[in-house]
Amino acid sequence: MSDETLNRFDRIVAILIQLQSKKIVKAQELADRFNVSLRTIYRDVRSLETSGVPIVSEAGVGYSIMDGYRLPPVMFTREEASSFVAAEKLMQHFTDKSFGSYYESAMFKVKSVLRGKEKDWIDALQSQIIINPAENLFNENIPNALEILFESIAEKKQVFVKYQSLEAERPSERYLEPVGIFHENNYWYVLAYCHFRNDYRQFRTDRLLEIKRTDLPFQKEHATLDDFRKREKEIPKTEVRILVDKTIVKYIKSDLKNHGFISEEIKEEGVEMTFLAHNVEHSFARWYLMFADYAKILEPESLRKHILEIIENSKKNLLQ
Repeated sequence: MSDETLNRFDRIVAILIQLQSKKIVKAQELADRFNVSLRTIYRDVRSLETSGVPIVSEAGVGYSIMDGYRLPPVMFTREEASSFVAAEKLMQHFTDKSFGSYYESAMFKVKSVLRGKEKDWIDALQSQIIINPAENLFNENIPNALEILFESIAEKKQVFVKYQSLEAERPSERYLEPVGIFHENNYWYVLAYCHFRNDYRQFRTDRLLEIKRTDLPFQKEHATLDDFRKREKEIPKTEVRILVDKTIVKYIKSDLKNHGFISEEIKEEGVEMTFLAHNVEHSFARWYLMFADYAKILEPESLRKHILEIIENSKKNLLQ
């Protein structure tokens, strides 16, 4: 059997698995995943149909498998089984308690179909992988926050929250229409339409003090999370150039993206870094102060002046 025949067989099996994993799968989605032409996908789907798989196809919509048709679970490779260990650890520490327990339950079902060698492989890795998030991502008093938010998005029902913003002295009560959830800068955020502000806002999940389901339907049709994120990128930004001592660069690498990093150029006197940053006078300036004794501001001049003001105010507080 040729390598080409084996590759086609593996691809057809993978297509069948993907068809079972979603209600509708588009031909272009399959072509992109396997890096083949649409013509190849059409041929592979016809092969599945010929073998007796009841595939329903609709022009302009995609493929689906007839309700009620399911094959027994496909065996996982050792490498695929290894990925479950990392995924389980991440779910335990980067989601709330409720979702973590659901994933644990799902993993028992997945592990039940593994062969003996794969089970031994997982057991050997399980206790040797530790993940410690840098921050508390969820309020321990609301262990099912993600579950409620996911339900809200899927069912288009508002949620009631008590939220403690960083600036406010007291928490506020709000009704939200969640649009999406994303993880950024070591925190989980909810993008939602806020009826308290009559506008879209972002909320950090660790600052949610309470969250409740409601029967109130969404009052607006919302764009996708990707659309909102693209709009954020269009917000005007300030170009910042700094010269950083080579000895300190490795310690700030992990934070560069969070502050609009664009490029770097290694020079004799250091590493020149360019950023397109928003909120330059607060977020960027205070981050820069962490390593200011190892760096120089090349531009803009306004950033240099603002940091000098911060330093002067700090000196006054220290001398009081």
